[in-house]
Amino acid sequence: MTKPAVGDLMPDIAMETPDGGIVRPSDFAGKPAVVWFYPKDNTPGCTIEAKDFTALARDFAEAGVALLGVSKDPPAKHRAFMAKQELAVPLATDAQDGGGLSDALGIWTEKQLYGKKFIGMVRTTYLLDAQGRIARVWDKVKVKGHAAEVLEAAKAL
Repeated sequence: MTKPAVGDLMPDIAMETPDGGIVRPSDFAGKPAVVWFYPKDNTPGCTIEAKDFTALARDFAEAGVALLGVSKDPPAKHRAFMAKQELAVPLATDAQDGGGLSDALGIWTEKQLYGKKFIGMVRTTYLLDAQGRIARVWDKVKVKGHAAEVLEAAKAL
């Protein structure tokens, strides 16, 4: 399977929201959106990233840009993460047993840490234009300053 690239439509795969609803990339049609993928709730880097997006949520909203954070953590874990960290950004659960959006994007893949190989999420952010096309991709994201960089790129759309 070929990974979608800049200019391609974001695959329109359903994900579960913490409240049991469903969200798809096409739900953001008509306005730009940022969909960021992170490995795991309540881990240091993921917490910083989610809090940074929360701190800028009003700026994204004023720019007319939707936000969505995605991991494979279950909805109940997302609810606890949102409450504990006082997050003001929506989160979604990608399919846990394959066939999810991260699988289609090629970012649920083999990783290596301290010489051990495992399957996990590659921290990646997608900026979508108002037509749902991928306008920009940040691969292997470094968390510090990332949300602000994404905001500036989103404002430039």
